[in-house]
Amino acid sequence: MSLKQNLKKAGIALAGAAALIAMSGASFAADNILIGFSQGTLNHPWRVAMVDGNKKYAEEHYKDVELVITDGQNDSSKQVADVESLIARGVKVLMISPLTSDALTPVVQQALDAGIQVVTMDRKVNIPVTVHVGALNLPIGEAAGKFLVKALDNKGKVIELQGTGGASATVDRHDGFVKGIEGSGLEVVASQNCDYLRENAVKFMEDQLQRFGPGEIQAVYAHNDEMALGAIQALEAANRLGEVKVVGVDGQNNAFEAIAAGKLAATFTYPYVAPEGIEIAYKLAKGEKVDAEVVLPGKQIDATNIKEMLGTGF
Repeated sequence: MSLKQNLKKAGIALAGAAALIAMSGASFAADNILIGFSQGTLNHPWRVAMVDGNKKYAEEHYKDVELVITDGQNDSSKQVADVESLIARGVKVLMISPLTSDALTPVVQQALDAGIQVVTMDRKVNIPVTVHVGALNLPIGEAAGKFLVKALDNKGKVIELQGTGGASATVDRHDGFVKGIEGSGLEVVASQNCDYLRENAVKFMEDQLQRFGPGEIQAVYAHNDEMALGAIQALEAANRLGEVKVVGVDGQNNAFEAIAAGKLAATFTYPYVAPEGIEIAYKLAKGEKVDAEVVLPGKQIDATNIKEMLGTGF
């Protein structure tokens, strides 16, 4: 074989090798799993824990996953735009904790219509999705109501600090509470959507403490610990915490500390869906079967078990 023929053969071999490398790279990129995570807001420690917990778990366990996280900034229209962007990027699975059910339902339907599997976390939308994962808010609200009925000896006036209006968690935590106090002597005398924010709860409670004098309020039921801690702040400032029992939901470490200090009567843990969210999304992406609803257990925390729970929150 001539030198020219040898060079030509070598050139073909090199070209073939280059093509194989290129194909191998393309194949590797194609094997990556693109998962989108649309968070409704990051203005609350519970939601930050949800994002950080799932992100860290994915980084440690799923090297073949690219997790794209968006923040709806407590604005439903912003979250809708975020999901539209994730759909356009061609995510294989959409993880979403919707800000409100009504606003996010149409865009979640778009994702499903595009063949994207959807995992709703904590809050739901108004249509069936591939999987919903979270605790059950209705029983938590009912348990909070029954706790206060017992703690107040079946009579008293209650202020309710509700979460974001229209959110499924807000609706269920309210409806459950109503069921829990049904037939008792407890009465909700004031209620406000405080959007799960401590500062909003402080302001509303300050107004209510002007409206209701000493001895006219016996309890505060807050849909989350941040608002419960805001209520405690306002009550302490008015020197009236001793006359009011405050109950929260979620299981923050500082809420546990408030129980230990005798400031918070109880809280009910609500798992922040990490790492369960990314675990389920990964299974779906890999073609595994997952139940349509995955229920995470909660727990009542009060003076009777606080010692064992200190330091276990988020």
